[in-house]
Amino acid sequence: MSTEKSIRANKLKVTELFGVNLFNERVMQQRLPRKVYQQLRETINMGKALNPEIAEIVAYAMKDWAIEKGASHFTHWFQPLNGITAEKHDSFISPSSEGRIIMEFSGKELIQGEPDASSFPSGGIRSTFEARGYTAWDATSPAFLKEDNSGVTLFIPTAFYSYTGDALDKKTPLLRSIEAINTAALRILRLFGNETVQRVLPSVGPEQEYFLIDKKFYDARLDLQLTGRTLFGARPPKGHELKDHYFGTIHERVSVFMHELDRELWKLGISAKTKHNEVAPNQFELATIYTNCNVATDQNQLVMDTMRKLARHHGLVCLLHPKPFAGLNGSGKHNNWSLTTDDGQNLLEPGQTPDENAQFLLFLTAVISAIDKHADLLRIAASDASNDLRLGGHEAPPAIISIYLGDLLTEILEKIEKGEKRGTKQNGNMRIGVSTLPPLPMDSTDRNRTSPFAFTGNKFEFRMVASSASLARPNMILNTIIANTLNEFADSLEKSEDLHSDVQELIKEKYKIHKRVVFNGDGYSAEWPEEAKRRGLPNFSTAIDAYQHLLDKKNVALFEKEKVLSRKELAARASIFTEMYIKQMIIEANTMLLMGRRHIFPAAVKSQQRLLRTLELDKLLGRNQVQILKALEEFDILIASFRLCLSNLSDLMNRLEESIETEDLKARCVDTKLKTLMEELRIYGDKLESICAAEDWDLPNYAEMLFFL
Repeated sequence: MSTEKSIRANKLKVTELFGVNLFNERVMQQRLPRKVYQQLRETINMGKALNPEIAEIVAYAMKDWAIEKGASHFTHWFQPLNGITAEKHDSFISPSSEGRIIMEFSGKELIQGEPDASSFPSGGIRSTFEARGYTAWDATSPAFLKEDNSGVTLFIPTAFYSYTGDALDKKTPLLRSIEAINTAALRILRLFGNETVQRVLPSVGPEQEYFLIDKKFYDARLDLQLTGRTLFGARPPKGHELKDHYFGTIHERVSVFMHELDRELWKLGISAKTKHNEVAPNQFELATIYTNCNVATDQNQLVMDTMRKLARHHGLVCLLHPKPFAGLNGSGKHNNWSLTTDDGQNLLEPGQTPDENAQFLLFLTAVISAIDKHADLLRIAASDASNDLRLGGHEAPPAIISIYLGDLLTEILEKIEKGEKRGTKQNGNMRIGVSTLPPLPMDSTDRNRTSPFAFTGNKFEFRMVASSASLARPNMILNTIIANTLNEFADSLEKSEDLHSDVQELIKEKYKIHKRVVFNGDGYSAEWPEEAKRRGLPNFSTAIDAYQHLLDKKNVALFEKEKVLSRKELAARASIFTEMYIKQMIIEANTMLLMGRRHIFPAAVKSQQRLLRTLELDKLLGRNQVQILKALEEFDILIASFRLCLSNLSDLMNRLEESIETEDLKARCVDTKLKTLMEELRIYGDKLESICAAEDWDLPNYAEMLFFL
């Protein structure tokens, strides 16, 4: 973006700035014929099939809007299964008969693209030599413009699928899950006589945590450049023990970055709302306002991309890894999830009337049942090699899935299960739909930071998601498992002859079966894993432990029944998740070997030689040599141990490459032996850092990276 444009943009009021680079409803109303606009809105709002006939008109209007704002190229923007976003840029130019060019963009180009799909992971869905893949316009997520020093480009959110129609991306299953939960939720609403609501969408408000460090430190650390985290690094004298960074005064350099970030996100129609210092030094958070989960997922990808890009403008680097610094607070992405109707109702908002109470409690019970039945899938929703470093630490929820409801809701459900009254004037048992649920204020309970899945007034906060992860997988899984449970409830209640009574009995029955997943206590306590085991809750300590359950019979049946993923698509994801885990750990191990040989070992030898020279000088001067001899002995032991660890790690890497054939065996070897050797190598490397002379150590240390901006 040019300096002149940037200055002009910064002079605009927020109300004038918001959404200027978004092909939103206001722009569509202005530029599309009324009939075309209405048909497009039906596709967006009601999930109706897109009429291809209107695509030409929409494409023409979109192209003119983009060109007027300086765009010369467009791209179909999609989310393949390798953890990034992808784009292939095409210009609007087309040759004319006079040897000149015209600017064109057809409906066909808007609706479908054909990128080379051969190099994207497919998990065996297709062969590498079969390159054909397609992108398809997702009209429910607005097109937008990206500006940078190279110019302006029109970005069109799309799904990505193979020649045979299999989903090769994250968006397609997410969209299918949205349809599944819409259908299921409407079945429940119809039971309660609601015929006006036509659409139910999952709503998401993400909180994004991240670190900022000076670029000069990043440029001097190969581990940060290649893996996103520090593979070596002794703990600094000060971390976050004093709690003096959390909500503290924002450093001016960071504040300037945040200001630019806000304005760039507002231009894209992203409602960046809250920003503050997080727990660890140089750690921060950005929260956006709720929107439907498909748009929220796309917007969060843009938030992460924009953070990384703009940090460079300020000589900073944005680190999104869940655990960039060992021993310090890691970064998560809190996925605040609820269900919202097209007339503005939040279905997780406790109501004020008996029927509303019953409806709320039924949806609440469905969530509890779904989370308990499919705890393995929810664990998979937040699983990768990087997040294994964070989960279970005292800054993130444990790997054991549980739900926090708070005392008041738990008490209500307990009384329903026992058939007891709760402060009603009527005699007899509490009857849902007749007796009124006590009003529940937004803050009826304290927050529980240790819970993976906590009810917070009118939504559930899924706290396990990694800061670097896409929101597509967790929300696809959440939508699917809850849709499946709502459908089970509807199957039962649609046969009912006494709805009020049967709703109460269903809630009572399901809560009794699944209440084991409700835990309002301290998830960090030493007693909780034992208590969870006694309750029969699964505990998958690593991502690999969780991945092996993705293809369990019940999970395949679930995804196929809800038409979210076929068995082939699910098997592809199981393969890709495992493959990405292995590759990430191998990259980290190779990086450790390189840093150990090029930096740490030479630095340790230099410092050892420095001590030897001091020892010779002390001999000549007749000084006491006890302390220097002790220091030299420590160097000898640590250097020998470090070299042995380097050798052992190198040997294991060779075996991984040469003799371990299957992915499952590789994954197990990586998850146990490789991790252990890497941890051991780090221990000795960090001890060497703590005793090496500063002039010999050429890697930026934790204190420099975390306290100098």
